[in-house]
Amino acid sequence: MSDPLRIALVGATGLVGREAIALSVGREDVRLTGLARREVPLPRGARMEMFVAEPGRWGEVLEAVRPSALICALGTTWRKAGQDEDAFRAVDRDLVLETARAAREHGVERMVAISSAGASLAARAFYLRVKAEMERDLAKVGFRRLDLLRPGLLRGARDGDRRRAERIGIALSPVTDLMLHGSWRGYRSIPARTVAEAALALAMRRAGGRFRHDNDAIRRAARELPQPLPA
Repeated sequence: MSDPLRIALVGATGLVGREAIALSVGREDVRLTGLARREVPLPRGARMEMFVAEPGRWGEVLEAVRPSALICALGTTWRKAGQDEDAFRAVDRDLVLETARAAREHGVERMVAISSAGASLAARAFYLRVKAEMERDLAKVGFRRLDLLRPGLLRGARDGDRRRAERIGIALSPVTDLMLHGSWRGYRSIPARTVAEAALALAMRRAGGRFRHDNDAIRRAARELPQPLPA
């Protein structure tokens, strides 16, 4: 059996990050290394390393671990950022880029980053403009392969951090999803677990290039995640 693929995960405390950790349980082909600013409860059977450190020291971890790929599920909310644009941008753009540059400096050649449906520099919504800035700047870091995932509304259990509008959107998603067609299809809701499956599957791909994945492409990639190999 070949050595497991080492994948670094940042944003382990978030919805997609926690799903990626859960998916790694029982896998012999993947070894996750999590980087976080606070402790993350791990599911039973998880075989992974979790480093708790300030972001300024994440580069040291990446240098020591030398992963082949980086999955970035970093992100904050408008409320957590104190409704401050600079504070929001500091996480959703700047911290993502700092981590990506540190990873690339230490030999990481592949990166998967979670962005958002509708990301555009011309978007009216500040959130979508920041995601577009993040995408634009990540493209300049120099990864041999870069996958940008643009999911719609994420479905899954958060740690009590759902915004009211988001909770309502999820509750109504079985109906509203049916109304989103054509160019609006990418805004349909999608399980966070599906996004995590796609992120893991794409992190395993070795072919170079730069790719954007909407909801449909995310679902296709998720279906290609190999089944866990027996221990």
